[in-house]
Amino acid sequence: MLSSRLPKDLTPSPFFAELERAKADVFAECAEANSLPFIDMTVSSPVKAGLPVDLDVAVDEGRKAFGNWSPDAAGWKSAREAVVEYYRERGGNFTAGQIILTASTSEAYSVLFKTFCDPGDVILTPMPGYPLLDTLAQLEHLECAPYFLKIRRENVRKLATDERQKGATFRFVLDSDSLLAAPEHAKILLLVSPHNPTGHCVSREEWNEAVRFCEENNMILVVDEVFGDYAFSDKVSRTWQYVLDERTLAGSLQTRDESADVILDPGVRSTIGKGIWDAGGGDFINLPEDGPKCPIFWLNGLSKAVGSPQLKLGWMAFYAPRENFEEIRAALEFVEDAYLSVSAPAQALGTSLLKHSIAYESKVRERLLSNWQTLRDAFPSKYCPEVLGGWYAVVRLGEDDEELTLRLLREKHVLVQPGFFFDFDEDGWVVMSLLQDPAIFKEAIDRIIK
Repeated sequence: MLSSRLPKDLTPSPFFAELERAKADVFAECAEANSLPFIDMTVSSPVKAGLPVDLDVAVDEGRKAFGNWSPDAAGWKSAREAVVEYYRERGGNFTAGQIILTASTSEAYSVLFKTFCDPGDVILTPMPGYPLLDTLAQLEHLECAPYFLKIRRENVRKLATDERQKGATFRFVLDSDSLLAAPEHAKILLLVSPHNPTGHCVSREEWNEAVRFCEENNMILVVDEVFGDYAFSDKVSRTWQYVLDERTLAGSLQTRDESADVILDPGVRSTIGKGIWDAGGGDFINLPEDGPKCPIFWLNGLSKAVGSPQLKLGWMAFYAPRENFEEIRAALEFVEDAYLSVSAPAQALGTSLLKHSIAYESKVRERLLSNWQTLRDAFPSKYCPEVLGGWYAVVRLGEDDEELTLRLLREKHVLVQPGFFFDFDEDGWVVMSLLQDPAIFKEAIDRIIK
């Protein structure tokens, strides 16, 4: 009766059933002792971690638009321009014609899968990695095949003195050779940067290898950068910086190009240069002539950018070679037009909230860095690889991770996620969120190291 898209067995696995029983036991134990329940080191929502965004101003600014219905397959122009400004504040140079709004990042995946894939095609996903990607692919009758992240020990002599003192000698890197095992029907290479849960960020060298692989195999490159605002190191770049040169739109800005007699999007320079392509009708797109030969999509949304997963607004910003751009945009809008799932309130609130995203990300990053420092002070780099960005860190404690997770919960009242949930290829890994309140986070770490 049910679709073959679904797993054959929808009941919880024995481990997660046991985990729920352990949670209930700890709750009962703590209630009887009139003490606080377990410390949740899996928290993924800023709202639950005491980092809500102030919605009052956004509601006041957007209230008049809540009742409007102006359907646009790509999303309201005003909301897309707010996304453009979000990138511009960070050195990015997209234009509104390169933005497609979605109800979430998950929906953006679904749109891309529908646009580029046929049933039975393959998506290349990172291992270890977030299991939701497999589910989203399965729901589209697609398969996932892994490529791998591996731990690399840095040459200590090449590190700066302060890095040696911090013990930053181990980190996850892309195993580019593992891409060569891709199945014949692979259509999309998915990068996650910063990566959940390892904190890996794609370097320029890794980026060049990924782009070359996609060009040679006629594949689409998708970058999930929902944690992109939360980099911990100046060694990290947003991957669109590798494609859209920051100088492309540099120079004096004005809203009218007198020679073309058309109004330009805010931020497009008056002299249309090498990187700006006129798609017709005053629709100017930032597509460098000598850019990659494969389409590239960057996924993000309000969930992490302003800590508002409940508002359900995401987007994809994209690049494509000029000869393919219009065909791809038309295909994406065809799929989006069939659903029109982005609500008017979400677009109105997003337009306002993105204006304050830098202030919000600064507050969150301060907490993430504080907790990351606590973690790296507690564990040698050998067991706690360097996090370059994101909301999570991993620690290898050297036991069976299922047993370890249950024991930490029952004995120490600390909840972590086991490494097997993220397909680590070795036992003993646990995953921790860096979002927790710093004092509570430190208490949890103290309990673990005892």
